[in-house]
Amino acid sequence: NPEFLREGKAVDDFFNPDRIVIGTDNDEALQIMRELYADFNCPIVMTDIRSAEMIKYAANAFLATKISFINEIANLCEQVGADVEKVAYGMGLDKRIGSAFLGAGIGYGGSCFPKDVRALRQIAGNNGYDFKLLKAVIEVNKDQKELFWQKIQNHFSDFTGKRIAVLGLGFKAGTDDVRESIGLEYAQRLYAAGAVVIGYDRYAREKAQEVLPQIDYADNLEQIIDFLPDALVITTKDNEFRKIVPLLFQLNEVAIFDGRNLLVGENLQKVNIIYFSVGR
Repeated sequence: NPEFLREGKAVDDFFNPDRIVIGTDNDEALQIMRELYADFNCPIVMTDIRSAEMIKYAANAFLATKISFINEIANLCEQVGADVEKVAYGMGLDKRIGSAFLGAGIGYGGSCFPKDVRALRQIAGNNGYDFKLLKAVIEVNKDQKELFWQKIQNHFSDFTGKRIAVLGLGFKAGTDDVRESIGLEYAQRLYAAGAVVIGYDRYAREKAQEVLPQIDYADNLEQIIDFLPDALVITTKDNEFRKIVPLLFQLNEVAIFDGRNLLVGENLQKVNIIYFSVGR
């Protein structure tokens, strides 16, 4: 009976699932599970144990594949002058594709996608099958993080003494889970390179401080502005971060590295803002 719960939305997902999967080879257990889920108004998939396990792995691996695919499209868009946000919107209108998980950015993290993609590839290898597609998904996700890091490095030839704010320390918005958090990894790299780093995440601050106590942490966006940053690095799609835009006029000059294309459409036409995004 695999779960399909998203971090930060687990309760809602439990009570309003897209489907329920039950894998068993025991008739008595099957009947108990039928009764347990009788009041749920969604498809219930009854299958064998192996297939139930595979549904879980395959679902997460497919979503990770969508993320890596749109990130590859984003990289191509940068080369040919297209806008990945418009491309993803046009793709998502096709009902066969859908708009979910077509947000270009710096890749996926967390405890589920990395683990399940690696596990499914390992299962394939253990059974004599080379799952080439998942190898590519993993490589693209790793490369995407590095490509964006290169944008930050190219802007600052030397990080020493640079004041940099990292917005987003959980692996995604709305959770305190910092496992395989790209924002936390960037903060660690920046600190190691000599930058003065301040982090902000209204959900993940405590967990981030446990992992990286060396940097400073802000309680709110106003403290980020008071920090007088040379750059902002956005690593999660927390809509709260949009509220920082009207505050930026207080700074002489600031570079924004928007790793989630969160500020696309915001009024950033200010002479003191240098804006970097993904796939645009």
